Amino acid sequence: MEIRSTESPRHLGAARARQEAVERAEAYLRAHIKDPTRVSSLCRIVGLSERSLRDAFNSVRGMSPTRWMLNERLQNVRRALTDEDFAPITVTGVATNYGFFELGRFAATYKQAFGESPSETLRGTARRSIQHGTRTRGHSDAGIN
Repeated sequence: MEIRSTESPRHLGAARARQEAVERAEAYLRAHIKDPTRVSSLCRIVGLSERSLRDAFNSVRGMSPTRWMLNERLQNVRRALTDEDFAPITVTGVATNYGFFELGRFAATYKQAFGESPSETLRGTARRSIQHGTRTRGHSDAGIN
């Protein structure tokens, strides 16, 4: 049995082109996640106008490319803060490593996204590390026999 789409071939081609453009943009951004990337630069890399790139992201991801970049950077910060195998880190170090330099605004955005402050995330990871007997986040051996 053949399944027929109600979409025209032209519409399907346009949807596929938008999907491919978004995937190219995301691949570039992930490869350069720690580097600030302007939307205008991303447009040149992907070969679309700002409006076309914005429309493609809204169509494919339901958000603007700027919002997608912010979410991706926040997810990377959260992964770094919850990685128990990481060397001792600070919220400031991780945030600035991912391009967040206005730390008050970063903390508020992070809390809005995850329901806890970045320092609470880091403390929770340190607490889990101690409970599991691992030594991370700069916990010393002092007093441990």
